[in-house]
Amino acid sequence: MQNIQARRWDPLVRLTHWGVAAGVLANGAFTEEGSGLHLWVGYGVGALLALRLLWGFIGPAEARFSAFPPSPGRAAAHLREIAEGRRSHHRSHNPLGALMVYALWATLAVVIATGVAMAGPPTLSTPPAVAASNERGHEAAEAAEHEGGHEAHGSARDGDAEHEEDEWMEEVHEAAANLLFVLAALHILGVAFETRRSGRQILTAMIGGRRKAAPAE
Repeated sequence: MQNIQARRWDPLVRLTHWGVAAGVLANGAFTEEGSGLHLWVGYGVGALLALRLLWGFIGPAEARFSAFPPSPGRAAAHLREIAEGRRSHHRSHNPLGALMVYALWATLAVVIATGVAMAGPPTLSTPPAVAASNERGHEAAEAAEHEGGHEAHGSARDGDAEHEEDEWMEEVHEAAANLLFVLAALHILGVAFETRRSGRQILTAMIGGRRKAAPAE
């Protein structure tokens, strides 16, 4: 038997991975939804995601998208490999892990995009609460109704439409955030399973940069 070369994750991959994880956890469990802190953490997570995606084009070989392309066919083959008790080496994520990574990124992008759509882009001043954005349409409708007249009714309809759009955006934001936590839990279970199955310390690679290699059969 010969040892498979240990894999190393570069510092930027580790920074973006743990930074995003910490930000998502903070906004999901500790910050108040719609608060300035919640929004600034979200902006930070968005910046880290953008940096990681850029790194997928210009980073080292294992961090590039070409090292772990999304492929349902390869993922199915990997499942058969698991069922048959076979193991193969992958220079980056295995095919199942690759699909999970892209699913996490896509879901996170929806969370960030809807959050920015509700709160607006970041500015040097404290960003407004999302709750205030959700109330704008309702307040505009009420003000227009008190004014009366044809123009007022038109403004009321515009306010109602804006309010409905904000509500729809908020529902998508919350649904995507909940899905993100489900995917993250499945990701953790997958890492634990693959570590036990392959004997490779996958988590160690993301903490210290190098994964203990398992002997190849």
